[in-house]
Amino acid sequence: MIIKSAQYNCSSTSIEQCPKPVMPEYAFIGRSNVGKSSLINMILSRKGIAKTSRTPGKTQLINHFFINNEWYLVDLPGYGFVKTAYDKKKQWNKIIQEYILKRENLLCLFVLIDSRHSPLKNDIRFMEFLGKNQIPFVIVFTKTDKLYAYALEKNILNYKKEMLTFWETLPQIFITSATRRTGKKALLDFIEETMEYWNV
Repeated sequence: MIIKSAQYNCSSTSIEQCPKPVMPEYAFIGRSNVGKSSLINMILSRKGIAKTSRTPGKTQLINHFFINNEWYLVDLPGYGFVKTAYDKKKQWNKIIQEYILKRENLLCLFVLIDSRHSPLKNDIRFMEFLGKNQIPFVIVFTKTDKLYAYALEKNILNYKKEMLTFWETLPQIFITSATRRTGKKALLDFIEETMEYWNV
């Protein structure tokens, strides 16, 4: 897939405020500071279309971007640790859960995992939640340029082992680096392929 156009559409606090569910959507989510905005900018080849920050919790709303006039890329608030008020985190979690469980045109959720870490409870629990609710998702390892190949392979293997304790088969896995532009083609090809299911 070639990105011909990418436009910011809207920011919402609930699915009622989101665009009408008449186009396929692909949503990106991960723990705070996982590199989500940088990855989105890299995929779309649009520097700054998704706001990046060194401070975790920059994304606080459901952000829609209209791509190639045929599908939406959705930037969701991060989950996990972030320095903010408890009520604010509770509100974010409610927004995330409502979107994931009720958004009927969501074709796939891209769960971003920081490749530098061993399996983290927040990530594992979140993916368990998706599995229990039969939400289609893939795993996207980010920041792979930050560690040596053997360490990357070890961390990914540890995630697989951890997940196979309660999953029979694993979701598809992508390896990415926003800095080196790794994984862009694979992600866009996956989106293009799965969009065929929209009109089935």
